[in-house]
Amino acid sequence: MGPVAVLVHGWPVTAYHWRHLQPRLDDGGLRTLVWSPPGLGVLAPPGTRFDKRALALSLGEWLDANDANQAVLVGHDWGGTIAWMLAAQRPELVSALVIEEEIFPGIDVAIPEPGATTYPSWHGPFNRAVGLAEALVPGREDAYFGQFLKESAGPHGLERAAFDDYVAAYRPAHALAASLAYYRTRDQDVDDVVELSRARRAVPVLAIGGLFGMGEAVAAGARKVSDEVGDLLLPLSGHYPAEQEPTEFSDAVLRFVAPFSTGP
Repeated sequence: MGPVAVLVHGWPVTAYHWRHLQPRLDDGGLRTLVWSPPGLGVLAPPGTRFDKRALALSLGEWLDANDANQAVLVGHDWGGTIAWMLAAQRPELVSALVIEEEIFPGIDVAIPEPGATTYPSWHGPFNRAVGLAEALVPGREDAYFGQFLKESAGPHGLERAAFDDYVAAYRPAHALAASLAYYRTRDQDVDDVVELSRARRAVPVLAIGGLFGMGEAVAAGARKVSDEVGDLLLPLSGHYPAEQEPTEFSDAVLRFVAPFSTGP
């Protein structure tokens, strides 16, 4: 089989996040697969562990089942942490990483302006406060998820169809429960990042930030765990560069994956 790219989205979006990138990668000769983390726009199976290390191992098992060794992983938000943790645990599966708008748990880097002002800071503490979201959000899911999507997208916003898709996907009660679970494993996630970062696996990383999102902090955080990090800052994007500046994002990813896309 030919070279593989695996796309892993984050919170609170769905696989629709990749609607621009996936066809570009397919046209570029890659076998493009999409893995939706359990609970993020898809139903989480009973007994799912939401610590990112366990989710990374689940992704690895899925890659094994799809005969996808030495894949390029493109991870957005929590998908970025999951992708990096897989590379750290099973480097034979991952040839390169694209990290979109994610700072790994416990990595101490500051988001610069204007993202420091425009990117929300309330959702993490709110989601981790046991009982608070459970009391306040049911019946108000559209307002809760919609507010985060509006703020995190920055001044240029999301396409209406995407916004509506995401709000609808996170409206069911099971989506709220999974969303909170992703945030409430923080202590375990931080410990795992510390442990796994000690190896500093030699996996090339392209770190992509939106000016109105995490910005240059994406690359700064990646450099805490990797010695081979390239960076791209997209000036019209918030937390969703693959959607908000799709041509620039896709072009950068294609250039980055080219050396890893020569096939077996």
